[in-house]
Amino acid sequence: MSIERVLSFLEQKGMADRVITFEASTATVELAAQALGVEPGHIAKTMSFLVDGAPLLVVLAGDVRVDNHRFKEAFHKKGRMIPFDQVESFIGHAPGGVCPFAIKEGVPVYLDGSLHRFETVYPAAGNDHSAVRLTPEELFRIIPAEGWVDVAKR
Repeated sequence: MSIERVLSFLEQKGMADRVITFEASTATVELAAQALGVEPGHIAKTMSFLVDGAPLLVVLAGDVRVDNHRFKEAFHKKGRMIPFDQVESFIGHAPGGVCPFAIKEGVPVYLDGSLHRFETVYPAAGNDHSAVRLTPEELFRIIPAEGWVDVAKR
């Protein structure tokens, strides 16, 4: 199960105590925000794309959408969302629990600048009933992310 891989990953980083589990689903930004009692922007949603057939993850604030033009400027290629039924095979986590932790080797992760607006953000922890409490800087450091991008619509 992917939450166990995420817990192991976070344990190695000294942050396993930051995982929060819920009885209610956290599979969408809205459900996660409701479970945590925060605004949707605090949810660090991990979006999975294919660029030239290779997977790539971008973590954005939950209240923004990807701007296709900005995505192409950042990555010099057009990206497309990974089909729902293929996400787990490309990334290692099923939809609803996709996160930037304990993913398949070689999948680059980028963080969007929209996360900087918040002191604390909550990405998923490998399943659709969990979250991890982190600052954007902690998230960047422990992944480790390839870099920061600006692909959100303004």
